[in-house]
Amino acid sequence: MNYPRLDIDCEKIYHNAEFLINQLSLKNISVTPVTKAFLGHPIIAQVLVDAGATMLADSRIENLQKITESGISIPKMLIRTPMLSELATVIKYSDMSLNSEVEVIQRLSHVAEQQNCRHDIIVMVELGDLREGVMPNRVIDFIREIISLPNITLKGIGANLACRYGVSPDNQNMKVLSDLADGIEAIFGISLEIISGGNSASVNWALKTGLTRVNNLRIGEAIFLGCEPLEHKNIKGLYTDAISLTAEVIESKIKPTLPWGNRGLNAFGEKESVPDRGSVSQAILALGRQDICVSGLKVPDGIKITSSTSDHLVIESSQKPLLIGEAVTFSLDYSALLSSMSSRYIYKYFKAPKGRRRE
Repeated sequence: MNYPRLDIDCEKIYHNAEFLINQLSLKNISVTPVTKAFLGHPIIAQVLVDAGATMLADSRIENLQKITESGISIPKMLIRTPMLSELATVIKYSDMSLNSEVEVIQRLSHVAEQQNCRHDIIVMVELGDLREGVMPNRVIDFIREIISLPNITLKGIGANLACRYGVSPDNQNMKVLSDLADGIEAIFGISLEIISGGNSASVNWALKTGLTRVNNLRIGEAIFLGCEPLEHKNIKGLYTDAISLTAEVIESKIKPTLPWGNRGLNAFGEKESVPDRGSVSQAILALGRQDICVSGLKVPDGIKITSSTSDHLVIESSQKPLLIGEAVTFSLDYSALLSSMSSRYIYKYFKAPKGRRRE
């Protein structure tokens, strides 16, 4: 067995995706699964399609290209505002993109015209988290500037919450989005197909709320980790252990907790205060900051992470000394999942869903 290793249970991911798609459909809300945590991996993309996804989303056009070239033909959404330098590939590999700049949409229109195709857009609205989005009082004027552009279809409006400042979706900010949709339709005489009310942070709000204009969510974390990002609470009915990371012990010794010698900054410009706790059972795992966001690791009982460097994770065991070659398994939060999937040094093992063969 190769380490460090991500174990990915596709059956549990399938369950989580199918559960959310079915439950949110009862609220007339569609789910667009987001594949970016898995870098658009075709195995995960196919699991999501098998679970009922009718559109996939990603923030990187390279990932959408990978999905397309794997033979998956359902519509694809680019969920980061397109860069001007990538518009040709955006038009080629995504059917829809989220936008908040008039100039970008104008250029998308030009490129789509050159490629003799249409491109759908969703205009993003700022609802307080201060990432992307047009300010609410500017949305109508914004739409007026782009509504007649050739080869562009305004499919709807959307918003993103929680990612930057943790602003929660609630009835008030979702009403702002709904009211804007009503206003746009009345002023321009159109019908908006998609009102996209955010990401995994919106799941609990959507499951509990009554009907609104919001009819779409873009969901990654809740599908893969079974929790919502605002308070990292588990979502009832979902698996929270679909993904785990295992690393191998490469050193195990009894060592003092207090370093000696003259101290400066460490390799990462840090100088932490270290209390003297006597001697402890210390082990080192072959895993480091080059591989993973260490703060996103959730340790098993009896284990404590004390520090990390580029390629060493230092832990203490309160139960018994760990053995050389022993494997230690962690669960992950979203930041750890993102970084570990991006690491070429972490092996990825996909456990196939029952009855559905995987490579």
